[in-house]
Amino acid sequence: MFSTINKMEQQQSGSPSPRSPSSQPYLSVSVTDPVKLGNGVQAYISYRVITKSNLPEYQGHEKIVIRRYSDFVWLRDRLFDKFKGVFIPPLPEKSAVEKFRFSAEFIEMRRQGLDIFVNRIASHQELQQSEDLRTFLQADEETMERLRSQETGIFKKKPADFMQIFKDVQSKVSDVVLGKEKPVEESNPEYEKLKHYIFELENHLAEAQKHAYRLVKRHREMGQSLSDFGKAAKLLGACEGEILGKAFSDLGNKSEALSIKLQKEAHQLLMNFEEPLKDYVRAVQSIKATITERANAFRHQCELAETMKLKEINLDKLMLTRSDKVGEAEHEYKELKAESEEATGRFETIVRLMNEEIVRFQEQKTLDMGIAFHEFAKGQARLANSIADAWRSLLPKLEACSS
Repeated sequence: MFSTINKMEQQQSGSPSPRSPSSQPYLSVSVTDPVKLGNGVQAYISYRVITKSNLPEYQGHEKIVIRRYSDFVWLRDRLFDKFKGVFIPPLPEKSAVEKFRFSAEFIEMRRQGLDIFVNRIASHQELQQSEDLRTFLQADEETMERLRSQETGIFKKKPADFMQIFKDVQSKVSDVVLGKEKPVEESNPEYEKLKHYIFELENHLAEAQKHAYRLVKRHREMGQSLSDFGKAAKLLGACEGEILGKAFSDLGNKSEALSIKLQKEAHQLLMNFEEPLKDYVRAVQSIKATITERANAFRHQCELAETMKLKEINLDKLMLTRSDKVGEAEHEYKELKAESEEATGRFETIVRLMNEEIVRFQEQKTLDMGIAFHEFAKGQARLANSIADAWRSLLPKLEACSS
């Protein structure tokens, strides 16, 4: 998946060569060596996470720790809770089909996805400063297990994916439609345009990914069919005379060779085309989670502002009647005002960060999608030429048999 994208992520994170001058700050992370541990339903995959850095907050120039998928989930949850307004990179998905959980292809896809996930965090201007990232990259396994067991973030819900976030939102929408609740939403044309863009982008990416999956499947089926045909052609050749038998045998060998090429191309198509598209579907769902957080922050700000107005009216009444409750009311009003200002500050921070994040996201998407579609076209051209050359080389022998 993302072999080209992965290199790009590491370049952005300032990953040094072994000869890089130590005066240049760098943070490089690699997720390697997946190993299956345990049996049955308790089985899981562990990974070696290798961190190289000369930053003072990291322990030494190289640190190696063992992590499992749930540790990466812990990191994602912590970042989502603490960095409101930032688009948290998505995690690769868990296999819903038990028999594929430990297949070599799925394990490698997940390893590469986890590598990209953690490098996106390490190269992000805000996220790379996270104390939770440093803990994830440096803490021993016992510490991580203890931290993980304490975590009760929103992503612990089942199923553990971004779409779960929107169930509560859908319920709210239903209440609004039925007239049970008055919606509190931003009236910002630019923000409405952004939301429309994100929802449309998710639909189009999901549709493209669906057809990319079908292309992978078609390549694999074609490869299997050629393999079966090649075996049949060679058996047929064994029953014929020397000239025709040799032609059939060559036809069978070419078919089997092309079968291998098609299977390899199907794998490349999966890793360099379908998976990047699927990764961006998950990235858009992460953006939608941030949109939900922005809506919550705006609603909370509005609710506090409304409560402040009521408190102010009540305080004015008490002052007019010279009530002995004026002091207590003033204290409550000041506390509420401070809370309201803090909520306004949080909302404004989310808006500012989202504006910065969407620019970064669009620039990165343009680059990543350009790479993915270029790799797709290049692979298809290479495959078409190989197929044409293979069949063309057989034509003289087959023509000799037919004349």
